[in-house]
Amino acid sequence: MELRPYIDAVRHELALAAATGGDDARELAERLTAPLESAVRLALLDALSEAAAEITRDLAPGSVDLRLRQREPSFVVTPAPAETWADPASPATAPAPAPASSPAEDEAMVRISLRLPEHLKGRVEQAAARDGVSINTWLIRAASAAADGDTPRPSFTNPATGGGQRYSGWVR
Repeated sequence: MELRPYIDAVRHELALAAATGGDDARELAERLTAPLESAVRLALLDALSEAAAEITRDLAPGSVDLRLRQREPSFVVTPAPAETWADPASPATAPAPAPASSPAEDEAMVRISLRLPEHLKGRVEQAAARDGVSINTWLIRAASAAADGDTPRPSFTNPATGGGQRYSGWVR
């Protein structure tokens, strides 16, 4: 995405406004255009980043990332995975799980702090990289799948309560 036309439009509007103020205002506007260009570029990048984050929230478990290359932004869209589950004994496949529901329009996004053991954080980073998504997007997908019951939940017995060392659940 080329930001130059937007920056030039702001520069043009500033020049038009300064022209009504006379020569001193026009000279001042010319001196301000160079520092303003950096500020306008940064403001546009912030707006694009915010838009990408908002779209990602609506696309979950898909995502939109903003990348910057040679001072120009570009969007990378990662659609939700279209997984199909197959029974090895049967040629037919089950339908793909339904995508996670997006928050309602009036529902606010919330921020939480999540503390992970360092070894688990590394595994999460690797899984997110393998899927080509951000860690945040990967965690949203995992939480959504677990909350929707897409994966069996293990049940654990507590040895302190006399449950012994018996564990049952699902392991991949």
